[in-house]
Amino acid sequence: MYLVDTNIWLERLLDQAGSEEVGQFLQRVSNDRLYLSDFTMHSIGIILLKLDEAATFARFVQDVLIDGVVRLVALQPEDMTNVTDAAEKYKLDFDDAYQYSAAGKFNFHIVSFDSDFDRTDRGRKLPGEIEPEHARSDEAQSGE
Repeated sequence: MYLVDTNIWLERLLDQAGSEEVGQFLQRVSNDRLYLSDFTMHSIGIILLKLDEAATFARFVQDVLIDGVVRLVALQPEDMTNVTDAAEKYKLDFDDAYQYSAAGKFNFHIVSFDSDFDRTDRGRKLPGEIEPEHARSDEAQSGE
C-alpha cells in the first residue's frame, strides 16, 4: 500500500517535469493500493485555488477520490503527538511529519519526490521505483 505525497499529485496536475513518471506510476499501480491523506487533499486544494485552478481541484477530487477509488486517510487529534515527535526526531516540517505519521499508522510506503523522508526510518519511494510486480508482491506477502 502506498501513501502518495502531495508533490506527486501536484507534479501531474501542474504538468511539471516529473509528470510523465507520475503518470506511468499511476498506470502501473492499482488505485485500490493508493492512499492520500486529508492533509494532501487540503494542500492540493489550497495550491490549486491559489493558482485559479478551482476546476482542476474539483476534477481531481472527482477523478481520484470519487471515481478512482483512491482512499483518503486522516490522523486524529490523539495522533498529533506522533506528528510532533516525528518533526523533532527527523527534523521534518509539519506536512512531512503528518505524512510520515500517517504512513506509520496505516503501514504504508511513502511515495514522494521529497528527499526529507530519506532522513526517516520509513524512507520513501520514487514513483519510477515502483514496479507492477512490487505492488503485487506486497499484496501476496500480506495475504490480501
